Amino acid sequence: MRRPAVAAIAALLGGLGACLYMAILLGSPGALVLVYLTQLPLFAAGLWLGTGAAAIAGLTGAVILLAVADLMAAALFVGLNAAPVVLLVREALLARRDAAGAIAWYPAGLLGAWLAALGLAGIGVALLWLGGPGGVDEALWHLLSRLLGPADGQDPAERDALASALVAVLPGMIAASWMAMTAINGCLAQGLLSRFRANWRPSPDIALLKLPLWLPIVLLAAAAASFFDGAVRFLGVNAMVALLVPFGLAGLAVVHMAVRRLSHPAVALTAFYVFAGMFGWPLFVLAVVGVFESWLGLRRRLAPPGRSGGDIDG
Repeated sequence: MRRPAVAAIAALLGGLGACLYMAILLGSPGALVLVYLTQLPLFAAGLWLGTGAAAIAGLTGAVILLAVADLMAAALFVGLNAAPVVLLVREALLARRDAAGAIAWYPAGLLGAWLAALGLAGIGVALLWLGGPGGVDEALWHLLSRLLGPADGQDPAERDALASALVAVLPGMIAASWMAMTAINGCLAQGLLSRFRANWRPSPDIALLKLPLWLPIVLLAAAAASFFDGAVRFLGVNAMVALLVPFGLAGLAVVHMAVRRLSHPAVALTAFYVFAGMFGWPLFVLAVVGVFESWLGLRRRLAPPGRSGGDIDG
């Protein structure tokens, strides 16, 4: 495909991303679903046409938002959507030839590590922007006070206690939500492109996903920090919450590998996803499994005969 055509397609996808992002102006709960999919066309541009196309899509979306909204909207679009997508696409499209001459693509586990690093960096940026944990607490307290509001028959003390509990972990929850959103949009884009045979790289096998060693070390450091007071505790608690996502992906790799022992693995996976989507708590269990996978090699132990559980990714 010629460069003008690539640029035009990327610009159109970037415009679509900006439109999805602006759906939040509608103010309806359903609009949040559209906002959640903002990154999908940006990922589609990059995973189809390359890193440059992802950058063009992101730039186009930012220019549109700058024209129809304001500088803050454009900056948030770049910081939360365009720049992370360009970085992840660039890494995802890296490849090299192994000793046998076969193409080895950038491992999905390292993409998960990049995602975790971006989420943790976002918490750090929020702390710097708002003047430390005290500033974050104050900003989130005002936000939650408006969202919760006075309810008929609700004890103000109970409402304040709920707000205080949420404020303590909300930065980590927001980071985890963003990380999950980014992972879902990237997977959706790759899946759609693969269906039409337009994908730049082959889809990675999630059963072979393996997180790098530094992530469990960061988790241990965050757990230790949670026993202190003040800013150290705040960072530790929220880092642990955010890290639920990458370790959840590692746990999902264990599940995908384990069901390969069954005669109908697709049925078992479908049932698991439905169950997890209905009840939610299995997602937390996945993260716990992912932590144990990092230290005990559960995926390797549960692999079907003839599979090591770690042949490619790492």
